[in-house]
Amino acid sequence: MKRFLHPICGVVVFAALVGLTLAANPRGTAELTLNGKKISVEYGRPSLGGRTVEQLLADLPASGWRLGADKSTTFSTTGDLMFGSVKVPKGDYSLWAQKQADGSWKLVFNKQHGQWGTNHDAAQDFASVPLKTEKESKPAEQVTITLEEEHGSGEISIQWGALELSTTFK
Repeated sequence: MKRFLHPICGVVVFAALVGLTLAANPRGTAELTLNGKKISVEYGRPSLGGRTVEQLLADLPASGWRLGADKSTTFSTTGDLMFGSVKVPKGDYSLWAQKQADGSWKLVFNKQHGQWGTNHDAAQDFASVPLKTEKESKPAEQVTITLEEEHGSGEISIQWGALELSTTFK
């Protein structure tokens, strides 16, 4: 009996590990150096998989969308940044997008980072800034976050499906 039990347990453990690996979403990274400051975003990249963004984001909790999947999205900066009149000091933050009652969106910086993506402690929210909303003509199957320099300023852009959210910073 023991002769059969060990191989069966091995197969079960292997299948469980493969299942966990396949269930996890790929991770993405966006990086930018702006005026000597290094800015990066590390995030999960879920796919639409035949669904629409509207379906997937329809039942957002009040705390918002974690801007990715699995582990929280981490925003890091080696220098202080200004998002309009909002100062975000150097450091690491988790990023969230909150849909407002009027349909607009805000980008939320939370002092806690590295937690499982749905564990949002709103008491740790540091700052929020308005996001510009656009409809992208070329939909993105996976969540895609980019950091780009534009005329001496930086821009963070989040795209999923035809939804694009963005804001600028200095």
